Amino acid sequence: MPRAKPILLVTRGLDPVGTGHQVELAAAGLAAAGHPVAVAVTSRGGSLAGRLATRGHQVFEVGRRPVVEAAAVARLTAVAARLQPAAMLGFGRSQIWPVAVARHAAARCRAIVWLGMAPRRSDAGWGLGRLDGVIATSAAVAEACQRRGIAATRIAVVPPGVAVEPPRGEAAISRVDVAERLGLDPDRQWTLAVAPLEAEPRLQRLLWAIDQLGVVRKDLQHVLVGAGPLLEHVRRRARAQELSERLFILPAFELLPELLGQVRLVWQSGDVALGGAILDGMARGVPAVAVESEAARQLIADGQTGRIVPAEPDGELPRRAFRILEDADLAAGYAVAATARAAEAFSADRFVARLLAAIR
Repeated sequence: MPRAKPILLVTRGLDPVGTGHQVELAAAGLAAAGHPVAVAVTSRGGSLAGRLATRGHQVFEVGRRPVVEAAAVARLTAVAARLQPAAMLGFGRSQIWPVAVARHAAARCRAIVWLGMAPRRSDAGWGLGRLDGVIATSAAVAEACQRRGIAATRIAVVPPGVAVEPPRGEAAISRVDVAERLGLDPDRQWTLAVAPLEAEPRLQRLLWAIDQLGVVRKDLQHVLVGAGPLLEHVRRRARAQELSERLFILPAFELLPELLGQVRLVWQSGDVALGGAILDGMARGVPAVAVESEAARQLIADGQTGRIVPAEPDGELPRRAFRILEDADLAAGYAVAATARAAEAFSADRFVARLLAAIR
C-alpha cells in the first residue's frame, strides 16, 4: 500500500508552553491517530524543535534567524515540494503567509492556520484569503477572522488544551537545580512571564510592575522568557531601572515546564496568545495575574484562579500580584481552582479530538 501523506506542522521556534505546547499536543495527537507528522520550524529559537525530534517526529529547521523571513519561506516551500503533505497546519499569525505560499508546492494540500490571537490587518489582506481553513482558539478570534472576510464555514473554534500531568522528567529536576541553571536564589519567591519581545505584550508595564514590587518586597525574583526585536531594548530598560538583580531575561529556556512548577505567580502585561504561560501554569496550580485581553478572559476565572486587571491605572498589575505573593492562603485557593479549571475546561484530549475533526 502507498504510504499515507504526512501532515506538516509549521511553527516558529518556540518553547514548550503556550503556542509551543499546542504544537506538541497536536504532533502527539496526530501521530497517535495514525497520521505521519513532520514539523517545519521557520525561525531560530526555543527548544521545541529538539523536543519534537527527540519524540521521533521529522523536523526541518528552515528558519535561520529569530524572525520569519523570505529565505525561510523558500526552504519551507522546498520541504513541501519534497514531502507532498496532505495538509499544512501553521501555528500563529506569523505562519499565515509562509503556509499560503508553500502550499502551492504540494498538489491537493490543504492549508490551515491555528490562531490564538485576532489577525492583523496585513495578515488578512493577503494570506488568510488563500487558506482552506482557520482554527480559532475562541469565538472572539473567529469573529475577528470573519470581519477580515473569512467565511464562517471555513473557521473552526477549537479551545486550547493543556496536559495537567507533569512533563516527562520534571520530577527529577529540583528547585535547586532550576535555580542553578538560571542563577536564581532558591530561597526567594519567583514569578514568570513568557511573551514575544515586541509591541503587543506592553512589556513596559511589566518592568514598571517589577520596579514597584521591589519597593515593598526585596525577596522577589522575576523571570521573563521571550525573543523578538525588542530584546535589547527591554534589557536596556531593565538596566536603566536597576532591575538587573531581580529580573532575569532569557530569549529561551528549555526547562520552562519544570520552572513553572516552582514559581509562585505567572503574569502577563499585554496581548499574548494563550497568555504566554498562563494556561500551562494553571495546569501546575500556579495563579495568574494578567492585564485584560482576549486570552486573559478565556483562561482566567477572575477572583477564582487569579486576577484580570484593567490596563489603567498602571498600579493595578503590581497591586494584584502583591496580594497573591503576600497571602499564602489566597494563593493556595487560586492554585487548587486553577488546576481544576485546566482539567475541566482545557482538556488535552478534547483539544486533540477537535483539532483532528477540524483538519479532516
